[in-house]
Amino acid sequence: MSLLIKGGHVIDPANGIDEPNDIFIDDGKILELDKKIDKADGVEVIDAKGLCVIPGIVDIAARFREPGEENKATIESESRAAAASGITTVCNLPDTDPIIDTTAGVELIRQQSKRAGYCNVYVIAALTAGLNGEQLTSMAELKEAGCVGLTNVHKPIASTLILRRSFEYASSHNLTVFFQPIDHSLSDGGCVHEGEYSTRLGLSGIPRAAETTSVAQILALAQEVGVRIHFCRLSTMQSVNMIEWARYEGVKVTADVAAHQLFLTDADITGFNTMCHTIPPLRTRDDKLRLIEGVESGVIDAVCSDHQPHNADAKYAPFPASEPGISSLETLLPLMMELSKQGAIGRIDAIRRLTSQPAEILNINAGKLDKGMTADVCIFNPDTKWRFKNKEMHSAGNNSPFNDWEFSSKIIYTIFKGKVVYNTGKKSEHFTPIQ
Repeated sequence: MSLLIKGGHVIDPANGIDEPNDIFIDDGKILELDKKIDKADGVEVIDAKGLCVIPGIVDIAARFREPGEENKATIESESRAAAASGITTVCNLPDTDPIIDTTAGVELIRQQSKRAGYCNVYVIAALTAGLNGEQLTSMAELKEAGCVGLTNVHKPIASTLILRRSFEYASSHNLTVFFQPIDHSLSDGGCVHEGEYSTRLGLSGIPRAAETTSVAQILALAQEVGVRIHFCRLSTMQSVNMIEWARYEGVKVTADVAAHQLFLTDADITGFNTMCHTIPPLRTRDDKLRLIEGVESGVIDAVCSDHQPHNADAKYAPFPASEPGISSLETLLPLMMELSKQGAIGRIDAIRRLTSQPAEILNINAGKLDKGMTADVCIFNPDTKWRFKNKEMHSAGNNSPFNDWEFSSKIIYTIFKGKVVYNTGKKSEHFTPIQ
C-alpha cells in the first residue's frame, strides 16, 4: 500500500523539522520526506493542507484494564480510543489482574494489542512479584519477552535494601526503573492535596512531603547504584527542583507529568468533584506553574495521559470512596496544544514531549519521521474550535473532568504502520484496524 501525505506542515522535533513537507509511505515505511513529491496514479493521497503532520504520539503511561477489569475497558476499546487520539504507541502498566510479572503476562498484552490492530502496546512489567515489594521478578526474562521497563506502580517496597537490590539487578540488565514517588506512611488515607481546600471540605490530605521525601531517597540510591530512574507523574514544585539538581550532579534521571496536572489544581475539587480525584492529587497553582516551567525547560522530559478509564459507579461515590483516575487519552494532544497556544511552551517542544522524548525514555524506535522507519503518523487540525464531550468519548471510560471544554486542535488522521487506522470523514469517523 502506497500513501502520499501532501501539503502538510511537518513537525518532527527529533530531526529539527518544522516546515511544509510531503511524506511518501510505501509498504508501511517512510520512503521520502521532501518539499514536493509527485507520484504516479494509484497512490492514495491525503490532502494535509492547513494541517499539522507529526510523529505518532508515544504515551508513556496508560491503563487498558485488561486482563482483570474488562468491565471498565479492554485493550480493544482503549486501542481504538488511542487511534482516535493520534497515539500509535502506548505503555501499559502492570497492576492488572493477574499482575504482569511474568513473560506470559507480557505475551498476553502483545497478542491482544496485535489482534486489536490500532497501536503498539508495550509493557512496563512489575518490579517485584505480585507487586508485593519483597521478591524481585525475573528481570532478564521479562526484558527478553519485550518489556521496556520495570515499576512497582503505587505499591510500597518492603525495605530500602530490597529497593537497592532491585536497582542493582535492573542496572545489570540495562533496564529503566519507573518509579512513582510516594511515601505510604505520609499519604495513607489521603485523597486530595493537604492544604486550604482539603481543610475546607474536610477531606484527608496528602502533603507534598509524601512525594518529595520519596524523590530524595530514590535520587540518593540511583546516584549510588547508577541505575536509570524515571520518575512518574510528578505533582510538586519541590520535586522538579530536586530533579533539576540531580541532573546537574550527573544522576541518570528522567521524569514525566500527567497532562491534567498542567491545567487543574486542588481548587477544582470544590463541590466534591470526583472527576478530579487523582493520585497523585491535584496540587496548588504554584505547583502547577512550576510543573509547566519544568516541561518548558526540559527538566520534565515527557507528558503522558495517565489514562485510567472507570465505569460510572467508580465515580458516583463520596469523594474519598471514589476511585482515582481520569480517562485521558483523548485530551492529551488538545491539552498540550492549548498549553502551546497560551505561550507556556513552544509548539515544537510541546510535540517533542509527546513523541521523541518518551520514545527515548523507553529506548524504542518511535516518535520520529526518519526515512526507512515504520510510518506511525498523526495528522491534526491546529485551528478548529470544538467542544470535548464525555458522552462522545471513544474510551469505554467517560470519567473526564474536561467535559464541555473548548479546544482548538483536533485529530484528523492516525496512521499506524503505514495504514490509516482512524480518520474523520466529512460525515462520520472511520476506524480501520490493521489485520
